[in-house]
Amino acid sequence: MSGRNKQVPNNHKGRYTDLVPTSNLGDTEDDFPEFEAFDDPTPFGDTTPRGYGPSAGSMSVQSVNMLQQMNKPRHYTNDYDISNLVVRRGQEFHMDVTFSRPPTKSDDFQVEFLIGSNPTASKGSMVAVTFSSRRGGSWSGQILKQWGTSVRLGITPTATAIVGRFRTYVAIVAGRGMQRTRRNPDTDLYLLFNAWCPQDAVYLGNEAERLEYVLNDYGVIYQGTLNSVVARDWIYGQFERGVLDACIYILDQSQMPIYNRGNVIKVVRKGSAMLNAQDDNGVLVGNWSNDYSMGRSPTSWTGSVQILLQYANTGTSVSFAQCWVFAGVFNTFLRAIGIPARIVTNFNSAHDNTGNLKTDLIFNKDGTADERNTRDSIWNYHCWNEVWISRKDLPAQFSGWCVVDCTPQETSDGHYRCGPASVYAIKTGQLCHPYDAGFVFAEVNSDVVFHQRTQYGTLEVTDTITDLIGEALFTKAVNSNSYSDITHTYKYREGSAEDKATMARAEQYGCERDHSELPERQLTITLIAEPVMVGEDVILQVNFHNQGHLNKTVNAHLTAAVVFYTGIVAENWKALDFIAQVPANQTKTEVLRFTALEYFPHLGSLVSLRFILTGQTDDQSVTAMKALTLKTPSVNVVLEGSNRVGKDMYVTVSFTNELNFRLEKVKLSLAGPGMLSDTDHHYR
Repeated sequence: MSGRNKQVPNNHKGRYTDLVPTSNLGDTEDDFPEFEAFDDPTPFGDTTPRGYGPSAGSMSVQSVNMLQQMNKPRHYTNDYDISNLVVRRGQEFHMDVTFSRPPTKSDDFQVEFLIGSNPTASKGSMVAVTFSSRRGGSWSGQILKQWGTSVRLGITPTATAIVGRFRTYVAIVAGRGMQRTRRNPDTDLYLLFNAWCPQDAVYLGNEAERLEYVLNDYGVIYQGTLNSVVARDWIYGQFERGVLDACIYILDQSQMPIYNRGNVIKVVRKGSAMLNAQDDNGVLVGNWSNDYSMGRSPTSWTGSVQILLQYANTGTSVSFAQCWVFAGVFNTFLRAIGIPARIVTNFNSAHDNTGNLKTDLIFNKDGTADERNTRDSIWNYHCWNEVWISRKDLPAQFSGWCVVDCTPQETSDGHYRCGPASVYAIKTGQLCHPYDAGFVFAEVNSDVVFHQRTQYGTLEVTDTITDLIGEALFTKAVNSNSYSDITHTYKYREGSAEDKATMARAEQYGCERDHSELPERQLTITLIAEPVMVGEDVILQVNFHNQGHLNKTVNAHLTAAVVFYTGIVAENWKALDFIAQVPANQTKTEVLRFTALEYFPHLGSLVSLRFILTGQTDDQSVTAMKALTLKTPSVNVVLEGSNRVGKDMYVTVSFTNELNFRLEKVKLSLAGPGMLSDTDHHYR
């Protein structure tokens, strides 16, 4: 057998072996030929030559105008700093096509929209819009008007169309084939999710909420503790130059198939995985070590733009982030592609490593914390995102706000990601519904269970607190820089009949609670500390409440520590033993003062203190906790000049060092969407 006739075995016969298209922004210069001959319509063919271009007298396209000034305001995309048309799916946009001669009713042409490599009509990545009786693709089109050689077309993408950057061609039926326009990047268009379209899965009916959760490029993220809330400004910058392309690049890097990018649930799950670099070379590297020498401190970021552009330009994960940075950048990603999104802060957020409703804190016999054997933690706060989705995969009541979280904590289907979990499912304990509702439910509903470690290594439950976790949940209010308390959307009032039913239902779905039988509590302890500035003394008020008929002698042990906001101890700086005599049916108060000289040398860059008090009577053990976020000096910003386009404005930034020592190596970061790119100033 000659080499010319040798057959190469096909080991994949019977399978579609072409690679699944996963790149939107890649090289697609060779989509279609300018002239494409039709397949032979006759069974035997004919002798007419095929593949010849159109004759000299045929109609051709002279120009295509995407009418950006008309379309962008109607699609709420005027703010995108991008040279191409940006529109939202499910809503008509207009374009003008000018031909070489006036078109007639007998002329047949179509507009083609392509996305990704190897586009195909069956997957929605190639859409042909027709304007005659001939049937086209899923998008609809109409001729709105004609004048001379030009026509104005109205084109409506479906409300389920793929989201991303489409290439645009106009093709004319010319004899035995199609004559197309040349590839022109200027006519590319970006298609986004549409919160204004009732048929879109992200439809949000309230206009004020659409303006806030889709179009607002500035936000406030809440940190600290409930009695010392810190508002951190964050610039989302979803309209800044390069940001929309960076968000599409993230999906390309994830290898997400092009044809899945119209499914909002799949997009947010993929985004949740890709915003962290834990297992997929994603956008941000998390770091809670307090050593940021190999990157940038999470507290130094002022917004998302610099992070996204750095990732898109280098293809390398950006260092470093903590939960509010992850949430801030994810919010930009979501809003940039049209998904209504907001950031939520959960104060006293449980992080449990065993997937139950118990946050287990272990103590030694002497009342000190057993840090080596404690695996669970209570974060002072944790930030995640909510997205507004109509959940077609679930019963109707589970639509609305859904939790998505890209801070790497636990894996979901093999990747570090979380959600979307229906907030309604979390509130009602219906944890069987996807995705990751049980994990989020535990973050806001866990019981804190205190264990004492015996000399034999076994654990005895000494106390439980059921109302500490999920103390409050805040988000930025609509059209305001103040917070909105949305705790009621996640949970019923503690101890109510609805709350008890929810907890019981959650247990039925496998979330285990602690049911240890403890003696009736006659003694309780509360810790109170008012917020103070860094460098000021801390006053801790300890209230012993004796509800019994006998006097109580309490052997108390207090531990004070500097902690990360995640509840992990950075350094213990005080241990104190004392005895409190508490009369029957009375409250005894002890006031403890801790000077700045005691805690300040241990702070480093941290500003969170935690106090744990364990008390032992002859018949009862009791524990109380208090987290305190120290206040830091504020930065004042004053704008001067005319707030008009083309006029100069001036920014004056002032900072007063109220501490009793000199600050060195200070970095000031400034940014303003649409006005000022990220700028750093260093002061020695």
